Amino acid sequence: MIQTISMERTRAPKTKPEMDSLGFGNVFTDHMFLMDYEPVRGWHQPRIVPYQPISLDPSARVFHYGQSVFEGLKAYRTQDRKILLFRPEMNIRRLNRSCERLSIPPLDEEMVLEALKQLIRTDREWVPGEPGSSLYVRPFVIATEPALGVAPSRQYRFIIILSPVGSYYSEGIHPVSIHVESEYVRAVAGGVGHAKTAGNYAASLKAQEEASRNGCAQVLWLDGVHRKYVEEVGSMNVFFRIGDTVVTPSLTGSLLEGIVRDSVIRMLRHWDVAVEERMISIGEVVEAHREGFLQEIFGTGTAAVISPVGELHWQGEKLAIGGGGTGELSAKIYETLTGIQTGRLPDPFQWMMELPPA
Repeated sequence: MIQTISMERTRAPKTKPEMDSLGFGNVFTDHMFLMDYEPVRGWHQPRIVPYQPISLDPSARVFHYGQSVFEGLKAYRTQDRKILLFRPEMNIRRLNRSCERLSIPPLDEEMVLEALKQLIRTDREWVPGEPGSSLYVRPFVIATEPALGVAPSRQYRFIIILSPVGSYYSEGIHPVSIHVESEYVRAVAGGVGHAKTAGNYAASLKAQEEASRNGCAQVLWLDGVHRKYVEEVGSMNVFFRIGDTVVTPSLTGSLLEGIVRDSVIRMLRHWDVAVEERMISIGEVVEAHREGFLQEIFGTGTAAVISPVGELHWQGEKLAIGGGGTGELSAKIYETLTGIQTGRLPDPFQWMMELPPA
């Protein structure tokens, strides 16, 4: 049985910003969702309240031992003013997988979906409708018990916040340069690489800084054991079009099981494009490039949807991919997936969930 969500509406609605000033994740809506956990009561007191700071004890375990997981998904405004969610049930299931790995009590998935819906309905006027725009949804869980002993927390808070975001590509989809990282390691099998937890992203920042200094927008991570098998690019999954086949790293336990990754694989197979999920070494990628078989590289994720790679930096060499432009397949995936998400194109996969009116 889904718990009743209490509602406290803001008395001071914010002024909505101009679309060209949105950027990504800098503006937040009028309300947020909260729910707390303690062993006797379980997850309780679900509530929508005005967006506001939260107060935590300085000894809250999240600050000291990193018990924190999160998700990211989007809501879209169609031309006829409907609001659509893209595969939210997959994000919620992945959130619980992350909770399990971080010893956080599982959330009731029906309750989370209802909370998402009610919060977005409450702030529905914040869902932008301009091309390329969307409402970014960030659910997350933090450990709140005030205690310094190294042990799983006995208290948690689940929060959902919303942020209207503009187009990831202000001037249209364009390729980026990526640096192949050979010194730092993101994750290893048996660790938390498959969980969407804050520490994974903190560990990636140093390599990202160095890549930026070298003129690259993203880091291509290699595995932490052999230092040769491709894993992810930045915070995205990665795909290689080699000849007539698209190859993406298999889910070995050290990389994130992306929702867009899964969607792209399904779309490609629907188009009768050969797809292989397997381990692929950076050596194989470079060799395919030298032999003229490497047609495209692209990353996939919620924020950008598709991020084409125009240049690969590896061991002091700069490899131009597909002439440095956006590949034909990358462009087709981007246009099709964003068309489905915004209701401009048919949804043969039944991915989109329409938000019921208030």
